[in-house]
Amino acid sequence: MAKARGSTRAGSGSALDSLDFALDRGSPVPLYYQLAQQLESAIEHGVLAPGNLLGNEVDLSVRLGLSRPTVRQAIQSLVDKGLLVRRRGVGTQVVHSQVKRPLELSSLYDDLEAAGQGPTTEVVRNERVPATADVAAALGIAEGSEVTLLERLRCTHGQPVAILCNYLPASLLDLDTARLESTGLYRMMRAVGITLHSARQTVGARCATAEEAGRLDEKEGAALLTMQRTAYDDTGRPVEYGTHIYRASRYAFDFQLLVRP
Repeated sequence: MAKARGSTRAGSGSALDSLDFALDRGSPVPLYYQLAQQLESAIEHGVLAPGNLLGNEVDLSVRLGLSRPTVRQAIQSLVDKGLLVRRRGVGTQVVHSQVKRPLELSSLYDDLEAAGQGPTTEVVRNERVPATADVAAALGIAEGSEVTLLERLRCTHGQPVAILCNYLPASLLDLDTARLESTGLYRMMRAVGITLHSARQTVGARCATAEEAGRLDEKEGAALLTMQRTAYDDTGRPVEYGTHIYRASRYAFDFQLLVRP
């Protein structure tokens, strides 16, 4: 039996005016889930931008021809993901889209820029320090050797996403703070002829400390994603060791799994 497929355009008065919703009422997929997926896609692709108002649930149910519980459930699922927020007297508002980053050797700055996320960087530290045992082991140098320590706060749309801590051999390249705040570290490395070839990376999770929560605009104990990476150039030399933390409410790793033949 052919599925009954309908296209619904939101009425005037909200950011949904320019959107068409294709809701398949004959599908086994619940209508609330179809609506939530289409709203999430619009947010991720910038059609619905941070600050846009969607109106209240009563208005949305009328405009979309759906029941109020269906609209409420769709909105709540996106509120739970941190994409929407309900504001008393204002209605439902877009907060931000979650950063979905491919699990590959790439720069966070480049990935965010390519996704239209408007990345900005605050350099917290850019200094020479003695290598700890962990850093020395990762970079293949003697413990206590001088390394460059970079600590940066990365934001999208003015909201903090990650705290990035990187260690590089002190003689590798000159890292100008002003340039680091306007571009990515890997882009600066490529500009001086360093060709990144491969990396070893570990992804984990833990709860935010009070200090981390304050810097990332989260509550103490909020979920954080962690990542440790050692990057190598095309000669096999370790050129960078990073320990990063990301807001789980704003960030996700995205990768494809293949069946081994």
